Amino acid sequence: MRMRKQGLKRGLTTWLVATTLLASACSTQQSAPPSNPAQPGAATPAASEAKAPIRIGVLASLTGALEDYGKQTTRGFELGIAYATGGTNEVGGRPIEVIVEDTETKSDVAVKKATKLIEDEQVDFLVGSSSSGDTLAVVPLAEEHKKIMVVEPAAADSITADNWNPYIFRTARNSSQDAIAGALAIAKQGTKIATLAPDYAFGRDGVAAFKEVAEKQGAQLVLEEYADQKTTDFTPNLQKIIQAKPDYLFVIWSGANTPWSQISDMKLQEQGIKISTGTADFATLKTMKSMVGMEGFTLYYYELPKNEVNDWLTEEHKKRYNGEAPDLFVPGGMTAAMAIVEALKKSNGDTNADNLIPLMEGMSFDSPKGKMTFRPEDHQALQVMYAIRLEQKDGVEWPVPVLMGELPPEETAPPIRNNR
Repeated sequence: MRMRKQGLKRGLTTWLVATTLLASACSTQQSAPPSNPAQPGAATPAASEAKAPIRIGVLASLTGALEDYGKQTTRGFELGIAYATGGTNEVGGRPIEVIVEDTETKSDVAVKKATKLIEDEQVDFLVGSSSSGDTLAVVPLAEEHKKIMVVEPAAADSITADNWNPYIFRTARNSSQDAIAGALAIAKQGTKIATLAPDYAFGRDGVAAFKEVAEKQGAQLVLEEYADQKTTDFTPNLQKIIQAKPDYLFVIWSGANTPWSQISDMKLQEQGIKISTGTADFATLKTMKSMVGMEGFTLYYYELPKNEVNDWLTEEHKKRYNGEAPDLFVPGGMTAAMAIVEALKKSNGDTNADNLIPLMEGMSFDSPKGKMTFRPEDHQALQVMYAIRLEQKDGVEWPVPVLMGELPPEETAPPIRNNR
């Protein structure tokens, strides 16, 4: 696999992983991922294409509000290609080339970068992006140019609902999966709940899904509070929440500007408002020290899944990145890569999107979270979620999500909302 670095022009940020990636993946038996040969009987591409590279364009926020998410995703994607190909970085006799483009967490930039990847770089697949807004802007291009787009880690429901098209497959969980997990944890008959979320597609879709499930459980949403995505002052929002006197505040947030310090400073819990949320990346967990004892959910924490893919990811990530464990969105990047490779194994390297769609619908594939399956109706990956409690552990500088129980895919499967 070759990750090409473009020149830094007008904010373009891409990067190169040269053949040393293959060497590092295969240098020892311990770190080499298991081989996973193509399925017998799969179609063979034309001989003239047999050695042509398979080109994958990854859209990620490498700068801007979600840059940590983008960097985690691209790390995971690199590791996923290595693992899924058994260290060869080839599938169907074709080498894999990955080109990463920085969306800067701006929708107009995302469209420009996606157009460049499709028209100039002639990619066979798109992957991304970190922002739901960026992703929604790019989704129509996938259909226009007939390119499979694997969505990771963007979570807005509308990506696989009103804005979905048949070329979109999502390995990321969506907001409804988060909401169902969150609602099952706290919503009961007569419970009064307020929500706090960012004022864009990710937040509004998440609240809508949470409200639907919570009200079915008999709870009442007494306030839906939305804050500017880039705000650093949540005081006005939290004052309204205090005035509403809910039993619980359910928080949906993404990005570095988290509300946790202000929630603690304004003493919501001391005023009888319990806090619940989906726990996020390490940086966010560091801001949640006052939340020890909180019960909620998470989509991933590296100590929770017990399977060989996650074991390999954790070990290999620590080897490559100075002992660091994989953060929240690293496994998602790995999963997106593994799903693409699994589909290409089924097609023996054929990258024609219209041929791949029927192979990928209903396809199950391994991931660091265990087995996932693309639901045929909307191409949303069904996956396990984790009910957790935050606990303080010696030697760890943030509250650690401790497993209370797995929420299996059939319990957290979101409603099918696409209209096609």
